[in-house]
Amino acid sequence: MAHDDAYEIVIGLEVHAQLLTRTKLFSADTTEFGKLPNTQVSAITLAHPGTLPRMNREAIVLAVRLGLACNCTIVKENYFARRNYFYPDLPKGYQISQHTTPICRDGFLEVNAPDKKRIRINRIHIEEDAGKSIHDQDAGYSNIDFNRAGMPLLEIVTEPDIRSAEEAFAYVTALRKLVRHLKICDGNMEEGSLRCDVNISVRIKGDTKLGTKVEIKNLNSIRFIRKAIDHESERLIGLHKKGETILQQTRGFNETSFKSFAIRTKEDEDDYRYFPEPDLPPFLITEEFIDAVRKAMPPLPAEIKNKLVEDYGLTNYDAAQISEDSELTEFFFQLSSLTPNHKAAANWTMGPVKNQLMNSEGNEIGVTAPSIAKLIELIDSGKISYGIAAQKIFPELAKDPALSIEDYIAKEQLFIQNSQNEIDGWIEAALGKHSQKIGEYKKGKKGLISLFVGEVMKLSKGQADAQLVTKKIVEKLNA
Repeated sequence: MAHDDAYEIVIGLEVHAQLLTRTKLFSADTTEFGKLPNTQVSAITLAHPGTLPRMNREAIVLAVRLGLACNCTIVKENYFARRNYFYPDLPKGYQISQHTTPICRDGFLEVNAPDKKRIRINRIHIEEDAGKSIHDQDAGYSNIDFNRAGMPLLEIVTEPDIRSAEEAFAYVTALRKLVRHLKICDGNMEEGSLRCDVNISVRIKGDTKLGTKVEIKNLNSIRFIRKAIDHESERLIGLHKKGETILQQTRGFNETSFKSFAIRTKEDEDDYRYFPEPDLPPFLITEEFIDAVRKAMPPLPAEIKNKLVEDYGLTNYDAAQISEDSELTEFFFQLSSLTPNHKAAANWTMGPVKNQLMNSEGNEIGVTAPSIAKLIELIDSGKISYGIAAQKIFPELAKDPALSIEDYIAKEQLFIQNSQNEIDGWIEAALGKHSQKIGEYKKGKKGLISLFVGEVMKLSKGQADAQLVTKKIVEKLNA
């Protein structure tokens, strides 16, 4: 969306990523998604008197892992703090978080939006989630589900470096791919395991002072982040032009109208009355601990991209497409171990496999690498065409990964037809249908060869050998 060129939009993002630990941050309650309301709770989650929190060590490991991947300084002396505020779904009446000692500081993430830009990360800290209020408008009351209370979160806070909805989109997309790649968070925004708060203000271009910001809470899709920024920046610019006071507010976002609405006047940090959490001891992160986390990390996408170019001979473009998605990376490496044709492995991974992954409900690759390796072998040996493999056999494999490929090809008569008589017959029919184009071809329109070959492939239902057909048509037309 185009904005008034006289104004600059200033955006900082706070992304909450739910960690892939088996249990909650301070209790043994399970973190599984989709359980019946209030079945993943215990005396600790419900803040019964006398209960004490106990730190989940795996959450610290995952926090350090993300900090290293985001080029952060790891803060070695850590403690938790109480962030006091009242909300019905916050059982204790306070949230255990980190304040003056976030576990990671001063990092950055590079994004393409469309030019390469470095978005600075102010801090990454560990905190627990609150429960969930479910408002039943018809019945006139609210229910509370405490299953989410105590879930382990990392809050990733950027500096106000983002200047457009497109840059915000690129940053959250890159961060989501990174946390999924590192197996820190599943990145499922619809289930709330990755959520984003947008801090946004506007100012006249050239001003150095930040304007009054508003915060739009709990955006659960990258599309909504873009829409919220577009709407809110227009609203703020409109207020600024009229000379009206912009209030520091927390705002919600209507996912139907794409408009924001005021929830409350924003609290300042002092309102939360932070103080050190008395029930959790400070913890020290040693250099040995950091080194152990670093050694256990999977290669980062940039490292994988270099490997794909140097060791597998892929182009920079192909390597970038594969390396930015952990599922595709894993599939490509598995496939490449089964076939020497790495270019074909890349094409299948970036084409049919990626499309199938994007369209699958569970975000899983349904076909197996051995099946695709078999298709590549059959194509390379001239037994089937790529078109037949991609358009007819691959969809069947997506439905039934255990499908016997050769039995299916034989049953459906999909093997390439190399019979001299049949191919000659198809060529005669194709040239007869487009006889008026033959003269144009002979006058120099050599691109028409694809028309003739395409017609033969149509007549043969994809079973003719396209290379052989092309060779024979050229010979016939040049005779």
